[in-house]
Amino acid sequence: MSLPLEGLTVVEGSAFVAAPSGGMTLAQLGADVIRFDRIGGGIDHRRWPLTPDGASLYWNGLNKGKRSLVVDLGDPEAQDLVAELVGRAGNFLTNFPAVGWLSYEALRRRRDDLVMVAITGNHDGTTAVDYTVNCAVGYPSATGHGDDPRPVNNVVPAWDLMCGQMAAVGLLAADRRRILEGVGDLVTLALADVALATVSMLGSLAEAQLLGTQREAIGNDLYGAYGSDFPTGDGRRVMVVAISPKQWRGLQAATGTTDAVEALADELDIDFADEGERYLARDRLGGLFEPWFAARTLDEVASGLDAEGVCWGLYQTFLELVDEDPRCSTANPLFKDLDQPGVGRHLVSGSPLTFAGVEGRGAATAPRLGQHTEQVLADDLGLGESEIGSLVDRGVVATAD
Repeated sequence: MSLPLEGLTVVEGSAFVAAPSGGMTLAQLGADVIRFDRIGGGIDHRRWPLTPDGASLYWNGLNKGKRSLVVDLGDPEAQDLVAELVGRAGNFLTNFPAVGWLSYEALRRRRDDLVMVAITGNHDGTTAVDYTVNCAVGYPSATGHGDDPRPVNNVVPAWDLMCGQMAAVGLLAADRRRILEGVGDLVTLALADVALATVSMLGSLAEAQLLGTQREAIGNDLYGAYGSDFPTGDGRRVMVVAISPKQWRGLQAATGTTDAVEALADELDIDFADEGERYLARDRLGGLFEPWFAARTLDEVASGLDAEGVCWGLYQTFLELVDEDPRCSTANPLFKDLDQPGVGRHLVSGSPLTFAGVEGRGAATAPRLGQHTEQVLADDLGLGESEIGSLVDRGVVATAD
């Protein structure tokens, strides 16, 4: 069976994380995603991390499986080519300002049932990026340790990545409506709204509004249930979570603390079957569990926890992840070992989604900037060899060479 989105063509005009990750999500599921950039690359083409030769691992990581078209975006003839490409594809994903020739009204003149997803910073169209959104929605104030008043940002641009997934969902939803009703749509998506919706759905807005409470910073502990981190005797660190009754019993059995936990419950006159009570008594409970971890090596800890079905994970650096974790290897169908031009051979992920009967996850390398310019002009826009040569000679478009 083919990948589920084969036959869908999407033009992407993008930078940074949100829109490129959304386009790549579609590409890994089989869509033909054509990304256009200005000659020389956009503002994200050289973002860190870089190889010694200056190739952006960031850019390559977010554009796997796409085709690359490079044009002079300031040239009216190039703008006309891109607009025509959007019209023929029927689907446009962008976080560029949707104004002028890139506005929905202008592009829709080429195709009345055009589907366009336009990502903005705030709902009113003003600028925002992940880091300016994240600082405002409360989580940095609840992250870190309680003895340090400084807010702590999330290293992962989570709102960008969630926004990218929402953008892909929005495009597919509008495409389905077009199939059923024959109409196109302009779908707008604000990065800040993605974050605000998340804060709402997890109850944090209601907590502040109805209860008037400020969530405290609790380090690595799990809010509202029992979960904490422990150092092992050989200098590693693990995260242990006991949410379900089975996990809670397993943690006590593995650490040999069942009687001690029962005695603590009697002392405090509480029932540890209630996960909220476990959370409130987490410091006392941690004091019971910590000696067991401190007296054992990581291998001994792993063996003991696994024997009792405890839910746990190992803290790892990126280097340790690559060197030690079997999930981060070609033993996991998510990955393929591919040779990225200009970068080298390394693990490349496909889609985390699997479909019964579909072989592969859509893992692919990123294009070289302008690698598909001539192909797109010829196959997608129907231009002849001499026309393409003239465009290249006049600097309207550029190729990878």
